[in-house]
Amino acid sequence: MAQRIDGKAYAEGLRARMKTAVASLKEEHGFTPGLAVVLVGEDPASKVYVANKARQTVEVGMRSWEHRLPAETPEAELLALVEKLNRDDDVHGILVQLPLPRHIDSTKVLNAINPAKDVDGFHVINAGKLATGQESLVPCTPVGSVMLAKDVLGKLEGLEAVVIGRSNIVGKPVAQLLLNENCTVTIAHSRTKNLADVVRRADLVIAAVGRAEMVKGDWLKPGATVIDVGINRVERDGKGRLVGDCDFASCEKVAGAITPVPGGVGPMTIACLLHNTIRAACAQKGYAAPKM
Repeated sequence: MAQRIDGKAYAEGLRARMKTAVASLKEEHGFTPGLAVVLVGEDPASKVYVANKARQTVEVGMRSWEHRLPAETPEAELLALVEKLNRDDDVHGILVQLPLPRHIDSTKVLNAINPAKDVDGFHVINAGKLATGQESLVPCTPVGSVMLAKDVLGKLEGLEAVVIGRSNIVGKPVAQLLLNENCTVTIAHSRTKNLADVVRRADLVIAAVGRAEMVKGDWLKPGATVIDVGINRVERDGKGRLVGDCDFASCEKVAGAITPVPGGVGPMTIACLLHNTIRAACAQKGYAAPKM
């Protein structure tokens, strides 16, 4: 049976190291990193997620601001708030929670954020820097996925990695991160022919396609490491359950290590958001980021 990769425990350790780093920045430089989160509308999942972000931000000793706007907020008003946060020197990271209401152009809003404060890593400038191997802020879920893979495998250099999914949020950036780690990377997707055969070549599989339990155990090379990014709600026996993009029961019998859902990649996302905020704050102040 595969080793279960405990993302919750790793995230707790990362937050503890960040708490020490924030205390060090306060003592040595007299400043506190700050994160502003903007939520438009009443999406239940987004409200829970934003509340968790605020709580964890404060727990590591950082400053936290929440801006909750009604769903009918005009796009111009949201853009004006983003510009105000861009100009606020106490705010080092800005996150606009997705999804936004349909009448708001998400791309326009995300690209209005100062790239230096874009702790979600979605700005086109940060995406371009990542693609060209430059220092940048990188989307949080891909960063967390690679952290977990390296924690299990050590160096990733020379491994054959298959990324299932090509979204701008996970698939493309995680592929770039793996290239930076000197992996041989294949990006697979819904139109890939003989997908199971492609996946079977991989030493490392990153599943981020958004289809519940699509990847089966017989798709895997024995001993492969599987990072399951998917979060899908399914009905079983009249009850709702969260499952990943991998069929955990069959994959666990073949893989060498695998992330469960929940409890795998999920806890890493907020931890990496805070990590990005500390890095962004130090870059804006001209200080070297503490080791975390």
